[in-house]
Amino acid sequence: GGRMDVLEEQEEEEQRDEELKEANDELQDVEEKVSEEQVCVPADVPGFDWSSIDTSQLPSSYKMNSLKEEKLLNIADCFLQQYTHLCPDRKPLFLHPVNECGVEKFVSTTVRPTLLPYAELYHWDGCASFVSDYLTMEPLKSPLTPPSSLYSPTTILKYQRGNCFDFSVLLCSMLIGAGYDAYCVHGYATREMCTLDETLELCPLLRKPPEVPEVGIKKSNKYRIKPRPVLQSMFELQQEAKKKTETEAAQNKEGEEEKVTGEEKHKRDPLHGLWVHAWVLVLSGKREVPETFFINPFTGNSHSTMDEQFLGIESVWNHKNYWINMQDCRNGCKDLIFDLSDTIRWEMMLLGSSKPLQLPEAEKEKELPEAMDDMHKEDKSFDMPPSWVAPIQISPREFETHCSQGNKVILYKQAKLEKWAPYLNENGLVKRLTIYEDLNYTEAVEIREWFKNREDLLDKRQVNIQTQVTTDYFSPGRLLNLKAHTYKSLKPRTERTMEFYHEARVDGLQKRVENATEMIEYFVGREDFLRVRHTEFGKKQKKIQLAGTTTDNFRPIVQIKEYFHRNLEKPADEDVAERIFLITEDVISLTYHLKDKYITASKKDFFKVAEDDRKGNEAIMTPEMCITYQAGSSEKDKKLLPLYKLLQELTIEEKRLKQQVQQSEAEVLNILEICENEESNIKLSVSIFNTERNEMRRQQYGATEKGTEDELPGQMEQDVDYLAPFLIRLGNREQLTKGQALHVRDDCLKDFKHRLVKRVTTIKARFEKAVEELQKKKQWFQDNRNQLSTKEEDDFLACYSEAMFHIHILKLRLSREKQTAPQKYLALEEKLRKDPRLTEHLSHA
Repeated sequence: GGRMDVLEEQEEEEQRDEELKEANDELQDVEEKVSEEQVCVPADVPGFDWSSIDTSQLPSSYKMNSLKEEKLLNIADCFLQQYTHLCPDRKPLFLHPVNECGVEKFVSTTVRPTLLPYAELYHWDGCASFVSDYLTMEPLKSPLTPPSSLYSPTTILKYQRGNCFDFSVLLCSMLIGAGYDAYCVHGYATREMCTLDETLELCPLLRKPPEVPEVGIKKSNKYRIKPRPVLQSMFELQQEAKKKTETEAAQNKEGEEEKVTGEEKHKRDPLHGLWVHAWVLVLSGKREVPETFFINPFTGNSHSTMDEQFLGIESVWNHKNYWINMQDCRNGCKDLIFDLSDTIRWEMMLLGSSKPLQLPEAEKEKELPEAMDDMHKEDKSFDMPPSWVAPIQISPREFETHCSQGNKVILYKQAKLEKWAPYLNENGLVKRLTIYEDLNYTEAVEIREWFKNREDLLDKRQVNIQTQVTTDYFSPGRLLNLKAHTYKSLKPRTERTMEFYHEARVDGLQKRVENATEMIEYFVGREDFLRVRHTEFGKKQKKIQLAGTTTDNFRPIVQIKEYFHRNLEKPADEDVAERIFLITEDVISLTYHLKDKYITASKKDFFKVAEDDRKGNEAIMTPEMCITYQAGSSEKDKKLLPLYKLLQELTIEEKRLKQQVQQSEAEVLNILEICENEESNIKLSVSIFNTERNEMRRQQYGATEKGTEDELPGQMEQDVDYLAPFLIRLGNREQLTKGQALHVRDDCLKDFKHRLVKRVTTIKARFEKAVEELQKKKQWFQDNRNQLSTKEEDDFLACYSEAMFHIHILKLRLSREKQTAPQKYLALEEKLRKDPRLTEHLSHA
């Protein structure tokens, strides 16, 4: 029996070995097939030959290694040997690939910390967005192994393309320069992340912000009236529940189909968990980062370290050291602890490149090979050599372009996002989001467009294709303070809604809703407490127009309703809440606010006398012309004089309201005409500081410079008389002796020379004082940097940049004065020589 068990165990072991061998062979075949087919190559990325790039102009640090870099490579090789010995089952480390010149460089020295002079690049999201937009994604040659080369960030920026490792090194360099505790990560991720496939992801512009539930305090009142029971049919409730169940089942079925489609993609992926990817790790602490997170450099999006798309980490590095992950990644990165000082979970390469660490007792007792121990002893005093990469620079024009080749297209789930550089499109379009009804991007439902630098201040346009409704959003400062405009057509008297910046309007108009038969206006913050004005129009009657006469273009008004807020300075029964003018019926109705403890409001209805019934020019007030109801009083108001005065005031108010309604109609027509003209002739505004695009400013500046250069050889302004102050001392004599002429000339030249020297000395003193103050500010910032908040650092950098600009201007002025002073002196000397008042006396001199 025991022998049979041994044989069965041997057979099971042989069978397991065969299955494992078949699986390894199958995996190797898949890897070779994937490597040969070069999967994950996007269709819209054209081929680029990196071997044809020009490396002749690169610095010498790109083409050779220093002695310290050679020593670092030897340490890395020794470290790799020990790692391979201790962890034979793990993949090779990504330590020293070759650069664009074919020279091996350690990955940490490829990171070049850089702070670029743009406010957007001082925060992690701005850096990530710039890198993802500016570079074009290139897939790894083999998706299962890290690349054999790693080019410098300067070369990557120059050619605007790279793989995930190139993206990560550039982004990490910018983040470290901005003060973040950032690291490059070599690991594994899902196929969708590695291939930049976002067709199953929801577009970030469509994600709704998390709703914060409002916590309401319920007040219990034992004396409150119990609510009546809701009388509902149980049969109807059952039918509604049945319909709801069927609807939810259908929706769940659709959701499950989509989910199955996504899961099938994962199931069909034989390399799930083997796709090599590089991203950026940002640790909490520096720059007030509250929690450690990942950044996918392809998209610029942040991810939690618990995100299921990240499947494992091999190593991380920055510009100071290199760490190997010794933790289990069976559950992806969910269970990883990112405490790089923990020598059990993270094995670092250079101990001298970081703070001295206290090894735990368990680590001390652990027996390490002697070679590894000797290597650590040797490396304790070794620091990471400086980066071999040239300073990273991005010109303002390149930063403004932002997108690779000026445009970029991203496909999301049922949405397509397009981006353009500013001024690339003539209409100022910089971003467009198209929302589709299906997953195949065939039937568009909605289009959202964003604009920049429009003279009409148009910011955003939203078009619903199904309803044909367009909404335009404008920045503050537009004519008539228009904020948003929703419409189907720009034709007058069609359905539309206009919103306004009411703070900037005298009338406090917030919104105007209009169609063919009515117009509703909403007001905010008016002194007369008006909140809504509702005007109803009648059909316009066709009138016979006689020769030489004109007809107005306004619609006939049927009635005007006005609603008012409560004015606490008046009693409630004297404060009008609603006012109705029935124009066609000659009726005016007033409704007052409710008084406390009353359920009915006071009212007054006036019936105006028709023009034919009037006796003379004055209307006669009779009790039948006014019906009043006073809440809380059964007696009717018999005094006609106050009612007569009120009717006169309301009649005048009615005429004023008619004019205001006509002004509103005219304003709408004016806005529509302006919008139509602006849309047919779109103009983009250019800042006066943008000398490249502002042609007019450049021409003016060139003309000014040319005029200044023409003045330098000696063409002084003719209206300046330099001899006048000195001739006054001699009494403005017409005839001068030779001695007096020489004396006047010498005094004039001496005084002019003194003023030129004084001007140069003053500018020089200001320049030296500004430099001294800048040095003090810089020293103060270095001494107090650790105690400053992010806002204080931002304020200091802005102040520092302004001081640098001021020093640069002073330096230019000083240089210009020094260059032009001798020429100005010679020009004045030449002018005095030709002056007719001195010519006859100085001709022999």
